[in-house]
Amino acid sequence: MPGMRPHRIKTIAEFHKFKGLPAPRHPLISAIDYGAMQCHSEEGVSNVVFDFYNIAVKRGIGAKLKYGQQVYDFDQGIMFFIAPNQVFGIEPVLNSDEKRSGWMLLIHPDFLWNTYLAKNIKNYGFFDYAVNEALFLSDKEEAILNGIIQNIAKESNENIDQFSQRIIVPLIETLLNYSDRFYKRQFITREISSHQILDRLENVLTDYFNNGDLILKGVPTVQYIADALNTSPGYLSTLLKGLTGQNTQQHIHNRLIEKAKEKLSTTAMSVSEIAYELGFEYSQSFSKLFKNKTDMTPLEFRGSFN
Repeated sequence: MPGMRPHRIKTIAEFHKFKGLPAPRHPLISAIDYGAMQCHSEEGVSNVVFDFYNIAVKRGIGAKLKYGQQVYDFDQGIMFFIAPNQVFGIEPVLNSDEKRSGWMLLIHPDFLWNTYLAKNIKNYGFFDYAVNEALFLSDKEEAILNGIIQNIAKESNENIDQFSQRIIVPLIETLLNYSDRFYKRQFITREISSHQILDRLENVLTDYFNNGDLILKGVPTVQYIADALNTSPGYLSTLLKGLTGQNTQQHIHNRLIEKAKEKLSTTAMSVSEIAYELGFEYSQSFSKLFKNKTDMTPLEFRGSFN
């Protein structure tokens, strides 16, 4: 029900118990064969939040996952990444008799303690995608990831010793790097959808620049643009970088410079007046950005028209 507090699961052992699974061999990491799970229905739990990472490919779960702005049926190779403290919704599907398949990899942050991944795992932008979109895998891509998961499962279930972390963490990093590669492929193959977002970005900026928001609210932030497009800042910047070579901040600055050039070349407004109309509190900040983008000061640019 709307407004209900999400069901929080704090440990991997608690998750295993919640799903009717045997206790995990390792308390901080678990690779689960989703097809072999004989757990109860997802029904009755609408929103869930974990205190650990959840990376999964699932089919036939008898439910839909509310993954940010979209709902996914898991009728194809869909992979999703959920970081600690991200809320996701579950919507049961009635009369679903589809066979379960896939896997889940649960990683508690403590397992990564004192490793390279401990501070760098958040650099993988797809952990933002709990508010945007899942990864659609080809059969070949899924087979590659399945092989890595099998190695992680074997190591975490059979060999728990002082070497476990040193062996498993590089496998997790390999899984994430392949996933990063596949996401980049998705940005290319889903080019129509990507360009639609690019068009919407241009419309959002045009409206913002033309309706007086620059003076009232200042230069739009990346977060503002992402919210207007119902996406996450990380996803939007990654998508734009793949399409245009520039991130969201650079797109905003480029539009500001275009507007500034228009005013410098067609009006007699002072640099301070132009800076104010473009949302800058200080004209020096505007002049610095203009020089950085054009290799000319605003007055040098204006002088080039005389």
